[in-house]
Amino acid sequence: MSWEGGYSGKLGRVTRPAQSLMLLDAASLYFRSFYGVPESITAPDGTPVNAVRGFTDMVARLITDRRPSRLVACLDLDWRPAFRVEALPSYKAHRVPGEPEVAPAGLPEEVPDLLAPQVPVLLEVLAAAGIATGGAEGYEADDVIGTLAAGERTDPVLAVSGDRDLMQIVRDEPVPVRLLYVGRGLAKAEHLGPVEVAAKYGVPVARAGEAYAEMAMLRGDPSDGLPGVPGVGTKTAATIVGRFGSWDELRAAVTDRTDTRLSPPVRTKLATAAPYLSVVEPVVRVALDAPVELDRPDALPVEPVDPDRLDALAERWGIGSSIERLRAALAKNAR
Repeated sequence: MSWEGGYSGKLGRVTRPAQSLMLLDAASLYFRSFYGVPESITAPDGTPVNAVRGFTDMVARLITDRRPSRLVACLDLDWRPAFRVEALPSYKAHRVPGEPEVAPAGLPEEVPDLLAPQVPVLLEVLAAAGIATGGAEGYEADDVIGTLAAGERTDPVLAVSGDRDLMQIVRDEPVPVRLLYVGRGLAKAEHLGPVEVAAKYGVPVARAGEAYAEMAMLRGDPSDGLPGVPGVGTKTAATIVGRFGSWDELRAAVTDRTDTRLSPPVRTKLATAAPYLSVVEPVVRVALDAPVELDRPDALPVEPVDPDRLDALAERWGIGSSIERLRAALAKNAR
């Protein structure tokens, strides 16, 4: 079973396998839509609907170009989970308004004023169309995607996100799991599997997903409040990870001075960062066992389940053209 084959066009149009599962990082996509579509796109009453329009158009295009038979829009029910904050208090702390270093987990992420009221609307569009949404209390969308991908045993999986962290889920067995990385937009989307992640970052192809996560732990990520190991950048981190078969093996080598896979200078850097290395793993790795709940079965419908509601949303918010593109994508996908 393979996802590759039959590519053409900017997004890489494919011939759909008999069954396939697409997992959307919904927040990543609607934030991207908000900043990528002009705020001058408004409803008849003047309310901005740029994120709704952009997100709906993006979903329609992904369905048309990738032709999944199953689809779940995965939601952040907690963008800063308690278990991650307890392990590493700096995790996303700078994104909390007011008290950046001590605010508790579970507070809503600071969302632009013009975006916040659009999110319920785009979720209504998904519901009226019959597209499943999924979330897990106390977990992020990445964890929802990681859990659904890890549990899939039948169909190829394609996750769609602008978050590099999801490169860690790529694998070949028992079913192919790939990431469509849209960090630079759909037109420049990268279709990534183990081979591509290994080539891009210099990690071992045999365990590219796991190794990417380990590299990220060492390198750190200021955008998520991860300090990393001082003096260890991306290339050095990838080199270190490539010499070991697991995170536990690497950490054991830090205190084993007979292990020559670590040079003395690197061992000193890792030893100095030992408190950080002892807690960072559950912060960086996506959960594979989150209590995910879907609002409906994930089979992608061939037509909207509530066409009257979809028509009402189109009229109320002035998004008729986007709704029509979504309808057309669903209908075409059935053929």
